[in-house]
Amino acid sequence: MQKRFPSLSPSSYGAGWPASKRIAIGASAVAVLLAIAVVVALLTGSGNGHRAPETAAPASTGNPSPSEPAPKPSSGSGAVPHPPQIAEPVAYATAAAKMLWSYDTRTTSRDQQLAGMRAWMTTETTYADWASVSGQVPDPVLWSRMADQDQHATASVTEGHYPSAFKQALADDPSAITKAYIYVVTVNGKQQIAWKKDEGGAEERAVTLAVQCRPNHDCTLAAIAPSVTQ
Repeated sequence: MQKRFPSLSPSSYGAGWPASKRIAIGASAVAVLLAIAVVVALLTGSGNGHRAPETAAPASTGNPSPSEPAPKPSSGSGAVPHPPQIAEPVAYATAAAKMLWSYDTRTTSRDQQLAGMRAWMTTETTYADWASVSGQVPDPVLWSRMADQDQHATASVTEGHYPSAFKQALADDPSAITKAYIYVVTVNGKQQIAWKKDEGGAEERAVTLAVQCRPNHDCTLAAIAPSVTQ
């Protein structure tokens, strides 16, 4: 069976959120409030055995982490949808999860996939963890093999919700969100994968995302957690 696009699960990462990003979200040195730090600590707790990836490059520069070549500016985004203008965290997170679970190697190059995903990211470099997002894309050799098989996937979302740990943190300190406006959302759904000769299959998917939704601004994607938290 053809090797498929990596699923959004702890085993597909190889690393959790970088320590520098956990500090950026949680450390008092940058005055990010305790609720966010508690939630991120909970989300990253199961990823302590992984190697931490390099810190993501500033989103405003258009350059991903040093280990990932930058998408070509003129390459476009292929089949990757443009980010929606949504100001509600759960709605944006569900749209982002659907985007992450969808791809089409028949019409989209790897550079286009990366460029399209990059457009969903926050431009606030303190909170953007591009490495956790770009790490979902297979390496160039695997992407090429997938393209040889016309491999593509579509996704549907069942539901999205705030994990209980995040809701408890906000209940303990409702004002905690007002520094970074980072919301933690878990999304569940299904991915339909297909390739040549009408072969394919469906798999359940779940992912926990950090999205930034500042007042009077559309939401953006900040990071993908190394494990799913319900």
